[in-house]
Amino acid sequence: MAETVISLRNVQIYQGGVPVLQDVNFDIEKGEFVYLVGKTGTGKSSLLKTLYGELPLVEGTAQVVGYNLKEMNWKKVPFLRRNLGVVFQDFQLLTDRNVHENLKFVLKATGWTDDKLMEEKINEVLDKVGLRSKAYKMPFEMSGGEQQRVDIARALLNSPKLILADEPTGNLDPETSDEIMQLLVQISNDLKTTIVMATHDFIVINRYPSRILKTEGGRVHDSKNEVVA
Repeated sequence: MAETVISLRNVQIYQGGVPVLQDVNFDIEKGEFVYLVGKTGTGKSSLLKTLYGELPLVEGTAQVVGYNLKEMNWKKVPFLRRNLGVVFQDFQLLTDRNVHENLKFVLKATGWTDDKLMEEKINEVLDKVGLRSKAYKMPFEMSGGEQQRVDIARALLNSPKLILADEPTGNLDPETSDEIMQLLVQISNDLKTTIVMATHDFIVINRYPSRILKTEGGRVHDSKNEVVA
């Protein structure tokens, strides 16, 4: 039986006290690759922020990587985030340290203490994204595509069941976007990591077709239920 990684029931999502999505219901299983699409202002980012605990769940029930968002207090948010990875459009790397130190910073922040184990994990994730040789490069010495690969490596550090990717190809040229998509699809297939990717790029979606969740009119429509063509 498939493992459910995200389950939302009758969820209402608010941004700044204003309701942006209502009656949200969907399940996402282990290893699924799901696109999240919709016009600006229709609730995509608010939905992602709810899933990783930046916005509190006010109404409805939600389970994300085993955590009950409705009953979870703010002190448990760091534990939730240790079980998922987030990939940002603008990379959000620490500019004052190299790739290796960026990754080591995250490991220490999430409770790792053994230097040998940290070194092994850093090498492991850099191998996965093809950047082992760039471990001691500074962010400004790297291309946008390479920085995005570091961001993906960072998301993989704690072997997450779920990766939430917010417009990960948004700042990249088409060729580099395709390379990043190949990497994300490979991670989903090989590691059985669930990926939810917000995007405006329908060229990417057409090239790598998969299930689509669409925010529109205050609702989330699911292509799995043939609401989205």
